[in-house]
Formats: sequence, C-alpha cells, structure tokens
Amino acid sequence: MEELRGTGVALITPFDDDNQIDFPSLERLVHYQIDNGVDYLVVLGTTGETATLTTREKAEVRSCVLKANAGRLPVVLGIGGNSTQAVVEELRATDLSGFKAILSVSPYYNKPSQEGIYRHFKEVSRASDLPVIIYNVPPRTGSNILPETTLKLARDFDNIIAVKEASGDFEQALDLLRDKPADFMIISGEDKLALPLVLAGGAGVISVIGQGLPKEFSEMIRLGLDGRSKEAFEVFYQVLDSIDLIFEEGNPSGIKCLLNILEISSDSVRLPLVPASEDLRQKMIKFVATLKN
Repeated sequence: MEELRGTGVALITPFDDDNQIDFPSLERLVHYQIDNGVDYLVVLGTTGETATLTTREKAEVRSCVLKANAGRLPVVLGIGGNSTQAVVEELRATDLSGFKAILSVSPYYNKPSQEGIYRHFKEVSRASDLPVIIYNVPPRTGSNILPETTLKLARDFDNIIAVKEASGDFEQALDLLRDKPADFMIISGEDKLALPLVLAGGAGVISVIGQGLPKEFSEMIRLGLDGRSKEAFEVFYQVLDSIDLIFEEGNPSGIKCLLNILEISSDSVRLPLVPASEDLRQKMIKFVATLKN
C-alpha cells in the first residue's frame, strides 16, 4: 500500500458553538491538508472524538470528507471499539466505498490478553473488505500489543497491512522494524517519534500535529523518507514545541485550539473533554507567531 506511505493526518471533527458538527469547517480542514502536501487523510479516528458521535453523525462526517476530498488523496476510515462483535457489525454495515483502508484501535478498557487481542483482529480481518491498519495506543487502551502479537497478525492475515504504533516505546518499534514481513508497514502514531522511526525504516506517520502544520510536518517526513536526515531534523526542531503544546491538556483539545488560532475551525469539544485553557492558548499564539517569523 504505497499510497499510505508518508504523512497521514488524524482529522478532528469540528463542532460549532452549539456542539453540532461544523461541516463547512470540516471541508476547510480537508482542503487545508490537500493544499499543504499531506499524503492521506484519516477520518473518524480517536482524534475525531468518535466516541461522542452518533451513527448518523459518523455517516455525515464520512460523506463530507469524501466529497471535499473528491478523490484527491487516499482516505483511511477509523472503525474500532472494545466489543469485537460491535466492530464486526459496524464493518459489515458501513459503506466502505471511497476508502483505502481501515484503522482499527486495539480494544480499550477490557485489557484483553495477547490471545484476546489476536482473536479480536482475526475477526476484524475476516469482516473487512479493505486492508486493515492495527492501532496500538496503550496509554489510551490500557493494554499493549506486543511485537510478537502484531507480527503474528501480519503473517497470518494478508489484509492486515500495517500497525500504527503509539506505545511510546521506541525499542518496541525497532523490534517491529527488524522482524516485520517485507511488505508490512510500521507507521508512527507518536508525532515526536515519527522522524526517528522513519529514519529507522518506518513507513511514515498518522499525525495529530500534522493537520495543524501540514506543510512543515509532511515536508519533514518526506525528507526523512528520502534519507535527508539533517534537513529533516531542521524542520523537526522548528515544530517540536508545538507537539508538546497540543498534548499538554489532552487530545484533541490542544489541536483544536491550534486550528482555531489558524482560523480553520472552532475549539469546541464535546464533554467530557473541555476546551484548552487561556494559558495554553497564549502559548500557542506565541508559537504560531514564532513559526511565521
């Protein structure tokens, strides 16, 4: 899946002041990504506050993004959860036309064993007509997909094509890179570790900060994939502070604050999340001013 190498961005779901989906802002966000060089879009991932969306709203978001994109970039669709049967049913009930792959988060809260994780993704693989990207994010799910489990899934199921690795453990990422099948992709799910992972042989990143700084971040990853490490790190150090800032008070409150400063969308989030504080907003305003200079 060469189309999914490089910079993917995990899109937010913009809300208006009444906490309804702001579709004009979502369209503007999609155009902003395309105009600034990202390689693909990820819709309805965890950054999209999917847990707070109704089935109807998810369908409307899918439709809006596909229409705004108009076939220009590959689009990955997030479908995951902590009930295997519910994920399977959603996969079978969803119109997957227009999407290139599925991003499916490891079951959260349940804290399954490695065998449980394996069996979960076995069912996801069987139910999906599209290639599947496993999403490993232990800080949010409460359980880590160990490298041996990921690699067993990669070898046993042809349509499991990649892992979005967000364990924060670079040694684990290196184990995956060393032992993976040749055509299996290791994609960074950590913005700070994206460039080192790419330089070590990774396929790219599914990024949060990338949608706020798409030009800079996608250029950094492109340079990394080309082996131009010195130039890539020059860009990395320019954007480094922004990564810390957007996660300082949680995701997606931070990235929504940045996008609001950039006049792309509001900073509204749905409870139990709350908007970024005024203190964080002021820090981001200073960062944006520095970046522009």
